[in-house]
Amino acid sequence: MSTPSTPVQQPQEAAPSYAALAEPTEPVSRPWTLLLVLANLGVWMAFMAPLQVLLPDQIQDISPENKKSLLGWVTGAGALAVLLTTPLVGALSDRTTGRLGRRRPWTVGGAVLGAVALVALSRQDTIAGVAVAWVFVQVGLNMMLATLTAAVPDRVPVRQRGLVSGWVNLPQVLGAVLGVGLVSAVVPGRPGYVALGLVVVGLMLPFVLLTPDDPLPLAARPPLGSLLRGMWISPRRHPDFGWAWASRFITQLSGAAASLYLLYFLQDSVKVKDADEAVLQLTAVTTLFLLVTIVLGGYWSDRVGRRKVFVLGAGAVLALASVVMAVSPTWPAAVLAAAILGAGFGVYLAVHSALVTEVLPSATDRGKDLGLVNVANTAPNLLAPAIAGPVVSLAGYPALFALSAVLTLGGSALVLRIRAVS
Repeated sequence: MSTPSTPVQQPQEAAPSYAALAEPTEPVSRPWTLLLVLANLGVWMAFMAPLQVLLPDQIQDISPENKKSLLGWVTGAGALAVLLTTPLVGALSDRTTGRLGRRRPWTVGGAVLGAVALVALSRQDTIAGVAVAWVFVQVGLNMMLATLTAAVPDRVPVRQRGLVSGWVNLPQVLGAVLGVGLVSAVVPGRPGYVALGLVVVGLMLPFVLLTPDDPLPLAARPPLGSLLRGMWISPRRHPDFGWAWASRFITQLSGAAASLYLLYFLQDSVKVKDADEAVLQLTAVTTLFLLVTIVLGGYWSDRVGRRKVFVLGAGAVLALASVVMAVSPTWPAAVLAAAILGAGFGVYLAVHSALVTEVLPSATDRGKDLGLVNVANTAPNLLAPAIAGPVVSLAGYPALFALSAVLTLGGSALVLRIRAVS
């Protein structure tokens, strides 16, 4: 883990003297990083396995004739819970005092709530019950995610953040593969929910028990009255954070819109015989290439001490994947696009995540501010249907992929407006 050749400027307000709020300078160890990765892996397994296998099967058992629309309503309710939970819990953890630390109580509480809700979800036989239980699962898991994400700016010095962000983002991919494998081959059916609850708690405990979480002195606690007001960060006062947020939002919107109709694109344009199997194969290709580049991209960014050029390059690669899909609706082109997408998204995810931690407005609000960044990750999933549907209906799939390429280039180019990070 090498020191960058060019120091990166810090945009945050003056570093306080309290350990919990100070800018970290000591490198984190490999065991610390591993434990954080494992805790995140539990979260993402519990996120992805229900979405891909358990929820669709459960809803189909309850109401097979309305399964598509009902799945959309249930997952939409969960997404709304994500938008509300992550910044709020981040803000509350920023204000938590006590010997246990700021983040740890919320991490443990989120894991317990998520696990209990998963068990409850396994027992539901009505759509209303499934929806309510899934919302509580989302609340619990996002309580964990908000505090685990804040661990990076809390503990990791700038010169390590590209590499650590690469490792920490790996579970987003591995969680889907391992989670689906667990509930498909090892513990199939509704008992899979219970198994996922045990995984969440089991992978969380080592990180909570074996890593430090500096307590926040009462005198340093931000006033509770500022909590709701702090949910709005003025782009005029903190332009770098605003540009980073907008960049992530637009790029994520591009990806969500392009992927929404992938199955139908493979059926209607590529003419594959088994579209479900084709989607699985393309996902495997994307995952393979992402695993290769996500850690390497973050490490390289740390070595040269630059972020923006990597985000721009990754954005260009992502746009190229969309262009390939737009101009050549064939299976070989789809496989090539999947490989390009994985390579580009791995670098983007690692480096942009590191960049965001360097433009947080204040050390006192790291958890809340990263929660707002998570809104930029989640909200596009709610908006994508309103964009993708009309485009496909009026102009077809090539227009949708072309729009995705334009949005990706535009979103990644916004990082050029950031001044505090090179």
